Amino acid sequence: MSDGSVRPARLDDTVDAAIVREISLDARATLAHLSERVGLSVSAVQSRLRRLEARGIVRGYRPVLDAEALGRPLAAFVEITPLDPAQPDNAPELLAHLAAIEACHSIAGDAAYMLFVRVPTPRDLETLIRDIRAAAQVNTRTTIVLQTFFEARPIEPADFPA
Repeated sequence: MSDGSVRPARLDDTVDAAIVREISLDARATLAHLSERVGLSVSAVQSRLRRLEARGIVRGYRPVLDAEALGRPLAAFVEITPLDPAQPDNAPELLAHLAAIEACHSIAGDAAYMLFVRVPTPRDLETLIRDIRAAAQVNTRTTIVLQTFFEARPIEPADFPA
C-alpha cells in the first residue's frame, strides 16, 4: 500500500481457514485430528500451522479458565472517560499494571474505553474503580455482570465460509 499503512495478515485459502476454524473450536486439537479434519497430511498441517503462527494469524493458545473457581466470580464492564478531554490519550498504558483488568477496548460513543474486569468481591470492585480513577484521571461508569451465557466464541474466518 502506498499510504504507509501495514496490511493485516490474511488467510491464503480454504485449507488455512479450516485449520483456523478447527483450532478455534479446540486449541488442544492434535495435528492428527487437524489432519483428519482438513484432509492434509500431519506434516502439511504442521507446516501450515507454523506459517499461520509466524504470520501472526494464530497469536497464541490459551486455556479457558473458570473465574469463579479461581476466586474472581465478580465480573463487570467499566466505561472510562477522561476528566479533561484535552489530557493525553494514554489510559491503556496507565492502567496496564492493574491485573484485575482483563481487557481494555477503545470504543465509539460517550466513553473513551471499555474495560472488562474480574474481582473477588464488591469491595474489591470498589477499590479497583478507585484505583482506575486515580491512575488514569477518569470518570467511570460500571455495569456488573449477573450471568454470562457465552464468551470467547470461536472466530469464523470471514473470507472463506464453511
